[in-house]
Amino acid sequence: MSASPTYIIGHKNPDADAICSAIAYAALKEAKGETGYAPARCGNSNARIDTILARFHQPLPIYLSDVTPRVRDVMVRNVVSICQSATCAEALELIDQYDVRILPVVTEDNRVIGTVSIFQLGSFFVPHMREPREMRKVFTSLTHISRALKAHTLHVDRPDLAEELFVRVGAMDVKSFGKVSAGEGVPMEKTIIIVGDRRDIQMRSIELGVRALVVTGNLPVEDSIVQAAKTNGVALIVSPLDSATTAWVIRSATTLDRLVDRKFASLSGDIRLGDLRKKLATSTVAAYMVVNDEGKLQGILTKTDVLKPVKTRLVLVDHNEMSQAVSGADQVTIVEIIDHHRLGSLNTQQPILFINEPVGSTCTIIADLFRREGIVPSPDIAGIMMSGIISDTLHLNSPTTTEKDGVILSWLAKIASVDSRELANEIFSSGSVILANSPDKVIRSDFKIYEEDGIRFAVSQIEELGFGNFWPHSRDLAKALQTLRDDEALLFACVLVTDINTQNSLLLVKGEAEFINRINYPSVQKDEIFDMPGVVSRKKQLIPYIGGILKEMQTYGVMPTPGASAAPFDKAASS
Repeated sequence: MSASPTYIIGHKNPDADAICSAIAYAALKEAKGETGYAPARCGNSNARIDTILARFHQPLPIYLSDVTPRVRDVMVRNVVSICQSATCAEALELIDQYDVRILPVVTEDNRVIGTVSIFQLGSFFVPHMREPREMRKVFTSLTHISRALKAHTLHVDRPDLAEELFVRVGAMDVKSFGKVSAGEGVPMEKTIIIVGDRRDIQMRSIELGVRALVVTGNLPVEDSIVQAAKTNGVALIVSPLDSATTAWVIRSATTLDRLVDRKFASLSGDIRLGDLRKKLATSTVAAYMVVNDEGKLQGILTKTDVLKPVKTRLVLVDHNEMSQAVSGADQVTIVEIIDHHRLGSLNTQQPILFINEPVGSTCTIIADLFRREGIVPSPDIAGIMMSGIISDTLHLNSPTTTEKDGVILSWLAKIASVDSRELANEIFSSGSVILANSPDKVIRSDFKIYEEDGIRFAVSQIEELGFGNFWPHSRDLAKALQTLRDDEALLFACVLVTDINTQNSLLLVKGEAEFINRINYPSVQKDEIFDMPGVVSRKKQLIPYIGGILKEMQTYGVMPTPGASAAPFDKAASS
């Protein structure tokens, strides 16, 4: 799989068809040689889904709660950094080699302590005309100097001592040499003399007790000079470079300690890019250090990085409405949609593959794609698609069922060597959603939020073998439904409880009295539970019925203002 997979993902609070179609479509992509696709989900599993996955040996898809682009999605991960004991020369070499403008300065355990930029280094090397002495100052060790010069050391004492030193080139006559040195007020033990093969300057420097004598051009050094240097404790280094270059490189051997900008800007990789863009618009910060909770470097972010396209790509299955998609889907790239529901208000930035067929299950569409490509799915993947079809069509008994669903189910049954009736019994007997979960989880296990002309409402659906488990828990479910309505600021919320055996349903509703009073099915409990014989499809039966009520309310001018929050619950919807 590639570093940035394309996630095939169903709707929030996924049902079996959403999970199964994601798994099956990823298998089809792999069979076609298209790599980098991964099945995903944006909600919890349930007993029915777990039964299907265990039966056909499939792992639960990756969980993605939010795909909103964040700093970590666009930051530079392979960051070139440097330790604070390094030299300017090493920093400049990294900046040149990797073509960067700023280097994070880190500790041994990768904690950020500051930054050093090409601008800081440039300022350090710019001549200070009013302070000529500062132009020759270097704070470093002789070890660092030797390493920067790639020099040969003939003698050195205390090589690793970090100290303040001043560089001079021994270009004048030996008679003037000592006088100039004394007139500058720089102690000889803090002086580095750069000289060629002038023996008189070499010896005079040693006699004066300079800290180090650097002989340039890889020129030979007499044994007497070497011996004198050892006797007087003067470091003797042979540079392969000319005198001018040697002087510059020695200055670049200054350690970074005093150049590090310790007031660096940092942020977390979890910050949303949308929030950060507002901050960057007025910021003068060149780069942000991306750190974790321990302050360890995770990446680096510049204004240019924020303009990068986000790599997250999605294939939506079993839905096409943004209100039902994983959070942040509207901010990433949607490349395909495969669905069997009504068209929603979803926009994409470029043309995409969009397959929408009026069949009973998304798995029917994907199985048909296998057939069109001449690819026979594995028995397990065939079983997965069978399960999606059986679950979404109530084993071909739902009003949404088409002839194509039946044909595809038969084709898959032969490949999987599975009897569809036995599989249906296993799936629908896999446990009661009501008994296995808290009322809140029951209501939210398979709910979808819809929007009609600015009016938001939610419809949940659960399937049971009879209503025996529903009635003892109806009051608690009603409270959970009201909580959902309040939390989401909905005109109303309802749950369709479907009896798989009789193909009948009960509708539990919490919402505005104007809406509830227009439901013309018989109420069986305080005008909030309605008997709906023969209604088993949320998509094909309940949603169109609800849409008709909303249009009627609009006609008579009793529709609340679009986008308004849900009103307080009244007597028609009270428990």
